[in-house]
Amino acid sequence: MTTTLITGANKGLGFETARRLLAAGHTVWVGSRDADRGRAAAERLGARFVLLDVTDDASVAAAVRTVEAAGGLDVLVNNAGIEARKPDNGVVTAAEVTGEEMRTMFETNVFGLVRVTHAFLPLLRRSTDPVVVNVSSGLASVSRLADPAAPAYGYPGVAYPASKAAVNVVTVQYAKAFPEMRINAVEPGFTATDLNGRTGTQTVEEGVEIIVRMAQVERDGPTGGYFDAAGPLPW
Repeated sequence: MTTTLITGANKGLGFETARRLLAAGHTVWVGSRDADRGRAAAERLGARFVLLDVTDDASVAAAVRTVEAAGGLDVLVNNAGIEARKPDNGVVTAAEVTGEEMRTMFETNVFGLVRVTHAFLPLLRRSTDPVVVNVSSGLASVSRLADPAAPAYGYPGVAYPASKAAVNVVTVQYAKAFPEMRINAVEPGFTATDLNGRTGTQTVEEGVEIIVRMAQVERDGPTGGYFDAAGPLPW
């Protein structure tokens, strides 16, 4: 039985990923920083719940103890993430972004991802088929951000794409350090979730396709890559 932990899984992409992996036969831990919402989501899904705030060392350590006591971990999906938005749901632009806003973004999207991955490494390394999926973004592609012909070129924000580009670097370096694992970054696409004020152009069912696929990657599958549903993406 494959045991999977998904961070930020009480709604959106995380919730749908949990549903799909449960259907595929995984034992799934719904990680959520909100206890009530997390428990409710786990109950709806028939999954396990673990309180997990990726920005808090003590919370992450407690989650490790909970998952370890229940038998261990095979797959980690680092899904929890935030995006800086203004009250009108507009993107915080380069002229507006502050150092503190950058710090907040990186605390969840980058430091939180590393905090969780580092904490669960001992459990993952005991698995016969360890897998890590880091939910990135198409906006993490520097080559696309710099290409006037690419849709990403028009995105005016700084903090979110910078944090996700950092996620891509973290993914590559972890994959090189742990060749026995399959560690990849994925781009779900512009999905309608609370992250973007539900302005996305595709459903969560469509968005989780690449997350679910990479969560089930075989031991001879790719590692250290950056993918969307159609295949590899340019860095």
